[in-house]
Amino acid sequence: MVALARKTLVYEWRRFLPAILAVGFASLLQLLQAALVLGIFGSASVYITRSSADLWAGYPGTQSVNLGRPISEDVAMRLRMDPDVVKVEPFRWVDADWRGSRDTGGVSVFVSGIDARPDGMMFSRVLPLALRARLNEPGAVIVDEADLDSLGVSVGDSAAINGQRVRVVGVSRGLRALGGVNIVASLETARVLDIAPNDAGMMTYFIAKVRPGVKPAIVANRLNGSNAFGPYTVWTAKAFARESSLYWMFDTGAGAGVLFLAGIVFLVGSVITSQTLIAAVIGSIREYATLNALGVGRGSLRKVVLEQAFWVGALGLICSIVIGFILLAIARNRSVPMELNPLITIACLALSMALAIVSGLAAVRTLRRADPASLLR
Repeated sequence: MVALARKTLVYEWRRFLPAILAVGFASLLQLLQAALVLGIFGSASVYITRSSADLWAGYPGTQSVNLGRPISEDVAMRLRMDPDVVKVEPFRWVDADWRGSRDTGGVSVFVSGIDARPDGMMFSRVLPLALRARLNEPGAVIVDEADLDSLGVSVGDSAAINGQRVRVVGVSRGLRALGGVNIVASLETARVLDIAPNDAGMMTYFIAKVRPGVKPAIVANRLNGSNAFGPYTVWTAKAFARESSLYWMFDTGAGAGVLFLAGIVFLVGSVITSQTLIAAVIGSIREYATLNALGVGRGSLRKVVLEQAFWVGALGLICSIVIGFILLAIARNRSVPMELNPLITIACLALSMALAIVSGLAAVRTLRRADPASLLR
């Protein structure tokens, strides 16, 4: 019976091709949708994921990295006092207004003031050492190359941030922020650009590196046990990145629309695939009736239909995987924020296979028409 299912797919491929395309298209939509969700909302934590710090210390209750409030320099002292912390570094966040050399109007930007030394942890995964060293120039800034047009500048051009003159000394990739444009500057330049009232010793975050072999979560729990250095909370980099992404995905209401769209994709794919499989079974109903007349039971015929549904799903998934990875490569080359991880990919593929199996179960019901008596009509 299993061989019969495969041979039917081979010789009757025109009947099953629409079902294969339906499963493949639905799976492709789910993969691309998941990649966009992870890419777009994951860009909220680009400051964390593109840096090499293990711990982040910020104001208590901060839900996303872009919502940080100033904390005291004393927090950095507390971090340095821990025996498992080997390095501490400040990070200043500045909400600012950008005016480029070309007339683009005011652009909302986020200035990230970082330690420009070669061993700095902030953005260490996207800023080459030579490019990082240029931040030591007064008023020097770095932007993502995908944001050049929206900022109205080119490399070497000057602009104004909060009324202060800056110069674009280079571009990088992987710096795009969610809800605005990310500008990277040195701590000194960021201090000059910050027009909000702020004490000289106040920073938005302090990031830290722990000793090799030590679990960051253990150090974070130990550091959170004291309030003697002012209000602060310490997160592991992984936990803070996840919290930032989840905030934008669910607490802002954007996630509800994404989940609704995912449900629509699954529903439409189920209807199209089930109807296509039902049509394929009905088209072969006389052959199934003949097999029934020859002594093949209804249970065996059901297995044939379900086997066909399985292979339809498998072929559809193969098509979606190939096309999906091609589109992801094109998107990344165009700086479109799209990311996929193995767990999400497996979940999307499993959901698409479930779609094919459910459609096969719906098609099984048409076997009631496979009555040997119908051959006499």
